[in-house]
Amino acid sequence: MSVLWTSAELQAATGGHASTPFSVTGVSIDTRSIAPGDLFIALVGDNGDGHDHLASALAAGAAAMVHRIPNGTPADAKLLVVGDTFTALHTLGAAARARFAGTLVAVTGSVGKTTAKEMLRCIFASFCATHAAEASLNNHWGLPLTLTRLPTATTFCVVEIGMNHAGETAPLARLARPHATLITTIGTAHIGHLGSQAAIAAEKATIQSGLTIGGLSVLPADAPYFGLLRAASGPARVLRFGNAAAADARILSLDAEPAGSTITARILDETIRFRLNVPGAHMAINAVACLLLVRGLGLDLPRAAAALAGFATLAGRGLQRRIALPGGEMLLLDESYNASTSAVRAALDVLRGLPATRRIAVLGDMLEMGAAGPAEHQSLDLSDIDHVFACGPLMGERYASLPAAQQAGQALTSDALAPAVARFLRPGDAVLVKGSLGMKMKTIVEAIDAAGVSA
Repeated sequence: MSVLWTSAELQAATGGHASTPFSVTGVSIDTRSIAPGDLFIALVGDNGDGHDHLASALAAGAAAMVHRIPNGTPADAKLLVVGDTFTALHTLGAAARARFAGTLVAVTGSVGKTTAKEMLRCIFASFCATHAAEASLNNHWGLPLTLTRLPTATTFCVVEIGMNHAGETAPLARLARPHATLITTIGTAHIGHLGSQAAIAAEKATIQSGLTIGGLSVLPADAPYFGLLRAASGPARVLRFGNAAAADARILSLDAEPAGSTITARILDETIRFRLNVPGAHMAINAVACLLLVRGLGLDLPRAAAALAGFATLAGRGLQRRIALPGGEMLLLDESYNASTSAVRAALDVLRGLPATRRIAVLGDMLEMGAAGPAEHQSLDLSDIDHVFACGPLMGERYASLPAAQQAGQALTSDALAPAVARFLRPGDAVLVKGSLGMKMKTIVEAIDAAGVSA
């Protein structure tokens, strides 16, 4: 692997002091996945103090960035000592961005951020060397960590910017300094913290504060408060996707199948037909938004569209898997990572299109809704779903309003609900699992997997 940072570069970026000259080929904050040659950054946070795991990092062959040296640390350890590791993570991220000579794209939105980021990764990688955030590294430590891992010999970089509270987006956008931004949609996720959809739109719009001069802004033409998003873009070049008459990109036709869609779209002055091997209208519009962005950057549209045939969903974000059961198979639609009202509706639409003898929805609470929570849960249309499991008090209220024939089981926690779900499964079922991250719906996915393995 090529050198990512030398100790001299790390010292210059962070103001720290290296105990001995060294170089690193990667950056990590987790000793469970650390590799030889990594720089382990010992962060202190809600999950503990990384300095307590320094010995494990060093034993794995890593160097380390620390702001204290624990007793028993070997005298010859490769250490970069800084004033504060979290601050140094940000300054190192800023240094990585400053030395990057390629094009950086930043994605935000109430839903679809990670999907759009992965679609852009897939497209850009078909042209040139591309770096993108892993999983959903989109917060106050995830974004700078993504930047610290950015190789210099890279043409495109795609980052994701998320938020839970007002004021979180702009600092990350200014750190990333994107050449292009994409706002996927404005929904109701985190409305409990921000208070209104207008406030959500205003917060998402602050991603534009980081745009470089002459930058490109790609916006959802059909989103609530589009005017606010447009105004925040200032002098940037603005392109719009959606169904609105003024949209610069729109879907002309969508031939939907359980395994994907064939899409005809108009992107600026070109009509393109392409294949997306994941189902759902929401996936199709994300793809069109991404194609509009890359076309706006001047890339070849047919080549970009062809690359999307290689896009695949991630575990927890729409991945479909067949699970062996006694007598046959069932189909799992794993949407367990997170949930908001629009995302649950989109996932239910995908479930409705899957071939199955029974369509089963296992739904956890949508969190951070505040006072809007009960109404948002009651708004979900479950009328044509064969059976429903509910996890949590809010989804439990929606469950209570269903006919008895649809009610398959409910519990306050995923741990309590998982065994009932696993026992209920039959060959021919299509099962959707979805809920907010805090509901730990992955536990139910693991129980379904275990039912298959033991078959």
